[in-house]
Amino acid sequence: MSKVQLSIDTAERDTVGGEGHGVPGVQALTRGIQIVEAVSAEPRGLRFTQLLDETQLPKGTLHRLLQALVDERLLAFDSRDQVYRLAPRLFQWAHKVWDNFDLRGAAEPELERLRDMTGEAIRLGVLDGSMVLYIDQREVPQPLRLNNGVGGRAAPHASGIGKAILAHLSLEKRRALLADIELERLTPNTIIDVEELQRQLDLTKARGYAVSVDEQNTGISSVAAPVLNHRGEPIGAIGIIGPSFRLPVDRLHAFGRDVIEAARRTSGNFGEFAMSLAVKPRPLGPDRSDVRCVIPASTFLGEGPHWSARENKLYFVDILAPAVYTGDTVKGTYTTMQVPELIGFVIPRKRGGFVAAMHGEIRGLDLTSGEITTLSRPEADRPGNRFNDGKCDRAGRLWAGTLAIDTSPDQGRLWRLDPDGRTHEMDRGFHVSNGLGWSPDDKTFYFTDTAKQTIYAYDFDLETGAIANRRIFVAVPEAEGKPDGLTVDAQGFVWSAHWDGWCVTRYDPDGKVERVINLPVPRPTSCVFGGPDMQTLFVTSARIRLSAAQLADAPLSGSVFAIDTGIRGLQDPMFGG
Repeated sequence: MSKVQLSIDTAERDTVGGEGHGVPGVQALTRGIQIVEAVSAEPRGLRFTQLLDETQLPKGTLHRLLQALVDERLLAFDSRDQVYRLAPRLFQWAHKVWDNFDLRGAAEPELERLRDMTGEAIRLGVLDGSMVLYIDQREVPQPLRLNNGVGGRAAPHASGIGKAILAHLSLEKRRALLADIELERLTPNTIIDVEELQRQLDLTKARGYAVSVDEQNTGISSVAAPVLNHRGEPIGAIGIIGPSFRLPVDRLHAFGRDVIEAARRTSGNFGEFAMSLAVKPRPLGPDRSDVRCVIPASTFLGEGPHWSARENKLYFVDILAPAVYTGDTVKGTYTTMQVPELIGFVIPRKRGGFVAAMHGEIRGLDLTSGEITTLSRPEADRPGNRFNDGKCDRAGRLWAGTLAIDTSPDQGRLWRLDPDGRTHEMDRGFHVSNGLGWSPDDKTFYFTDTAKQTIYAYDFDLETGAIANRRIFVAVPEAEGKPDGLTVDAQGFVWSAHWDGWCVTRYDPDGKVERVINLPVPRPTSCVFGGPDMQTLFVTSARIRLSAAQLADAPLSGSVFAIDTGIRGLQDPMFGG
């Protein structure tokens, strides 16, 4: 965090405050605001010594200002952690701001910016009863000849704006609304099955934007993102709409990031958006000769790679397609199988077929017949959660973590599914559950929380499947990207893909960086060893929410890469059930 440089007026230093009561003077007010801003920029809060460093204020002045801010309930002091945090009065003010929020006025510059950028019509809509009401629009020189411009209404289940809003309602509100409306078939593409629509809305929430292709009007497509208030509730949505021949599916998804940005700018939520999409510049220097693109693809969110030595194939998933990929890393080809719900991983079973995580369930999957069966529903009590990454230990037990689809913090859990079908909750309180693996001696289990920038280590008992003594193995600096999927080599070193970090990092058993291998894509997602000698590291990647400029700089985003490491890896086990 950059230091808050405050100009100190010597004469006023001695007159600021007084016994913790009011803080007179414009400079004192300015300093107080800067202190609040410094605290708000650090989610964990700031200690007094950190604030001294940030503000460069004299100790006595800072103490008096902090006491005044605490007295006025603008800051609160947490005696347990010895840090200052934002206090309730700021949230009370925020509520008053939102009570008078002018959605049309706030969205106006974003509508014009999107129109100029895309050359397509841009709409702003809200949910009015059981219909979408368009409240503003920016046309292009050759406008769409539709009957539902400003003041017009549209069915929420068929329009991009409507689906963006529905997807971000609470599950209770969404279900209540869908129960009250008739899912009318407006075109052959309109979704009228409630369960299928629910699956599409969950997918929309995970992506952050909605797509409608010929669903409301034949020949018309759109992409939209919700405008959220301070509670995370949708108060409207912004959408790009145009002829389907000008907005094919690939282009709609490419605009997904832009409508998300426009919606968040409209709500004033700059900070969260900037952090969620922050991608450091591509590392300088020539591409490495030991890094090859072996499966050119365009996955939204490629994940969960598993190498099958028996078949010499790489299995992986696209969480947001959603689909299962079977890749030939020699020929550079792949086949896909679409699945009905968000899918986190796919792992072969000893009995044949595969085990996969779809939404909040563990499923059996037959890639030949397409048959899907449910093995376990451990997240039945949290329908807003989904599984993410998963792997099997060398006893054939499946381990998998969950997260909230809307990425609410601390909702994720770690599960273990035994070959006999019994399910065990092993740990909880994770934000974004991710990469996991085991040391070669089966005494250490690794588990990643991407949002907390942390890879944890546990003591592990292979015989019983028990874990204990959770501790931080690596805390990844934010400047190095976010730790995502991981694997462990035969020497006990941990390889972690760094989302938004353009790299894979190898850590020694003590958690120290041993090497960093830069990649030609910003969002590597996971990695696994494979190949004939088990010395090739295969790395999946993503292209979701990358801007057009970022994709131009990294056109292979979404592909699978191979790194010739010269280090032997460990074969990931199959599921024993």
